[in-house]
Amino acid sequence: MQLRHVAMVLATLTCAGCAGQLAEPTSVTSPTTLLAPPIPSRAAIDAEVAAAMAATGTRGLALGVIDNGAVIMVRAYGHRNVARDPLTPDTIMYGASLTKAAFAFMVMQLVEEGVLDLDVTIDHYLPRALPDYTDPSVEDAYARWSDLAGDERWRLLTPRMLLNHASGFANFGFLEPDGKLRFHFDPGSRYSYSGDGIILLQFVLEQGLGLDVGREMQRRVFEPFGMTRSSMIWRPDFATNLADGWALDGRTEPHDERSAVRAAGSLDTTITDFTRFAAAYVRGDGLSAKGRAELTRPQLIIKSAREFPVLQPDAPPEQRFSKLAAGLGVITFDGPQGPGFEKGGHNDTTGNKWICLEARRSCVVLLSNDVRAEAAYPHLATFILGETGAAWSWEYGDMRFWRSDTPKLVAE
Repeated sequence: MQLRHVAMVLATLTCAGCAGQLAEPTSVTSPTTLLAPPIPSRAAIDAEVAAAMAATGTRGLALGVIDNGAVIMVRAYGHRNVARDPLTPDTIMYGASLTKAAFAFMVMQLVEEGVLDLDVTIDHYLPRALPDYTDPSVEDAYARWSDLAGDERWRLLTPRMLLNHASGFANFGFLEPDGKLRFHFDPGSRYSYSGDGIILLQFVLEQGLGLDVGREMQRRVFEPFGMTRSSMIWRPDFATNLADGWALDGRTEPHDERSAVRAAGSLDTTITDFTRFAAAYVRGDGLSAKGRAELTRPQLIIKSAREFPVLQPDAPPEQRFSKLAAGLGVITFDGPQGPGFEKGGHNDTTGNKWICLEARRSCVVLLSNDVRAEAAYPHLATFILGETGAAWSWEYGDMRFWRSDTPKLVAE
C-alpha cells in the first residue's frame, strides 16, 4: 500500500515551474565548499518527497532549492484543496512567520538609508508615549499598548531587540491568561519568540515614521525580486489558484483572506516567489555586504532547550544547542558545513521552513498547506543539503520525525 501511495504522489507531481530552470543541480566547487555533499538530482529529490508525503500523509508540499545563490529547482507536489486541484509553483500559499524574515530584510534597507537605527530606543521615533495610544483602531490594527501603562520598560526597547525576539513579551498579548500584554523579562536580556514584538516595530515604522509597511514591502522586496504573486494583504486575483490547508487530524481549513498588513505573519506567496526571495537574500541583493551580514550575525545567544511554548526558562548548559542564536528575523546556527540560518512558519494547517548554508550560498525552501509535512523536514533538508547542524528539536519540540530508512516516525 505504501509503494502504491508513493506512485500516486509521483503521478501528481507538478512540473509547471520547471521551464527556464537550470540543468541537473550540481554541487558548488568553490574552495570554501569543496567538502559540501553534491545536491541530489531533481529525480532523486522528487522520489524522496513522494516517499515523505506518503509516510506522513501530507496532501500538498512545495519545494525550492538554491545552490551557489542560484535557483536550480522549484517544484510543487500533491493538491491544493479537497477537490484535488493540483498544487502548482504559482499557487498562493500562506507564508506565516516567514513574513518576519522578509520584513527584517526590508527594515535593514531602512537602516542602511539612515531612516532607522537598530539601537535607538523606540521612544525616539514615537510622538507619544506607547501606552498613550488607546484608540480602538490602533488596538485593533496592532496590539493593546495601553496594557503597558505604568511599566516604563517599553522605553528600553530598540528595533534590534524586537527583531531578535528579545522584547520581553509573550507571543501575543491576547494569548495571555488575562488577555493583557506585559513584560515577562527586561528587554534585551534574553530570547523568547514574540509576534507582538514584530508588530510593535511595524507600529513604530507606520505611526512614528509615517511609512506604509505593505507598500514598502511591495516596492523594496516583492517588485525588485520578481515576486509578482506575493502580497502582505489579500488580492482578489489570488482566488483562482490558492491553497487551502490540512491539519494534523486531517480536517481542512479554507485559505484565510487576510485583510490587514501584519509584519508578524500576513504574507501570501508562492514557492516560485519565495524561492526567488531566498536566492536574492543569500546572495545579498538589495543590501550592502555589511547590511546583509548583520541580518544573520549571531546577536543573542539562545539558552532555552525548546522554542515553544514561549517564555521557556534557560536550560542547563548541557541541554542547550551549541552556537544557536538570534539574528534579525532569523535563527542562526553553526554546523559541520559552517554557519547557517533558518526561519520557520507555522499554524494549524501550515508548515513552512527556509534553511540556508552561508559558505555555499545554498538553501532549501519548504512550503506546505498540510502541517503534517513538518515531520519530514529534517530529513528532506538533510537529503538535499547534507547535515546542516540546524536545531530541529529546538523548534519542533517533541515531534516525531520521518526518515527514509524507517517506516515509523522517530524522535530526533
